[in-house]
Amino acid sequence: MRATLAAAVLTLGALTGTVAAREPHRPADVARARVEQHLSHVHRLAEHFESVLDRECPRFDSTREWRAYLESEIDRVVLLLAHLEEAWIEAKHTGDDGVRRAAKAPRKRADRARALIEKLSGCAEGNSASFSPMSVWRRIEREVPQRQTEIALPPE
Repeated sequence: MRATLAAAVLTLGALTGTVAAREPHRPADVARARVEQHLSHVHRLAEHFESVLDRECPRFDSTREWRAYLESEIDRVVLLLAHLEEAWIEAKHTGDDGVRRAAKAPRKRADRARALIEKLSGCAEGNSASFSPMSVWRRIEREVPQRQTEIALPPE
């Protein structure tokens, strides 16, 4: 699973590097505001995941309810990773090291996604449902670039 996560991060890094090369340089204050916008979403999503990790697994009456819950959590993971990548893309548009450090710092939160997927795997068992962590990671890898396109801020 670590290899898959590492591959996802490398793939996303390669994609973001290509996009960043085409974008113009931005003043630090503009880049900082854009980075902060993405990081506020990251913070909100990370708080949600911490609450999921801290509480007992939810129990559902049907597999359908479980799958709806699982879909919403996976969608949140995709959104968190997309915002992390977009924050980094924005930060690369400035030479300001402070903005770049601010954008990079929360990337550690991506590690918590692994813990969340492990917990959801255990929760699936408690809900008599199947769960494949590898297929979830592949799905996340596929969906993050698309979500980045959806959440990218318009150029200034």
